[in-house]
Amino acid sequence: MINVIFESHSTTFDNESEISSGHSDAKLSPLGLEQTLELGKRYKDNLPDAVFCSDLSRSYETGEKAFEGTEVPIIKDARLRECDYGDFERHPSDEVKPMKENCIEKPFPSGESYRQCAERMKAFLQDLLKKHGGETVMIIGHRATQYGLEHWIKGIPLKKVVTAPWKWQPGWTYQLQQCPNPDCESVNISENGITNRVRAGYETDGVNSTPTKYRCNTCGEGFN
Repeated sequence: MINVIFESHSTTFDNESEISSGHSDAKLSPLGLEQTLELGKRYKDNLPDAVFCSDLSRSYETGEKAFEGTEVPIIKDARLRECDYGDFERHPSDEVKPMKENCIEKPFPSGESYRQCAERMKAFLQDLLKKHGGETVMIIGHRATQYGLEHWIKGIPLKKVVTAPWKWQPGWTYQLQQCPNPDCESVNISENGITNRVRAGYETDGVNSTPTKYRCNTCGEGFN
């Protein structure tokens, strides 16, 4: 089991100007720099084992400044990047937002689709399971980063995740757990031990009818 905390990167000049940065670098604004200090204070008494950020400066600088002076490793991973808006990089957000629903499966012109973003997030989570079992990790990322978490962890359809209203909050928590079936290739994840699983007492294992606490939504494997 891995405990995952998601935090969005701090505010940038592009955010304040309502510009969609995508894969373009955007510097943290003075407000964003203040927010990094607040982030560090929130976790000073309960530090994560590692902090994963995208390789975009607004992500990794949030982590570096928030956990400056601690021994928490800050690990950059390009798979945590925002969606590549292609020809619409750094265009006004009001221009990019209406395009999102149409770019879930179809890429932005010269860019990528949210499906492609989700697939790189899946690969990241699979690696996380292999290397960080039993740890509490933080991911400091972007909207596309969280879309992937919500899709794979909560099992919410990608279209619903991408088009849902988004509101900032001080952190989101998830729990990541691999399905015990060795033939199951899915990223099987539960939030608070229940989401993307079936509650104990409501379902039974289809093979031996033994009550199980959880059931993998992908392969149907029942386990406790």
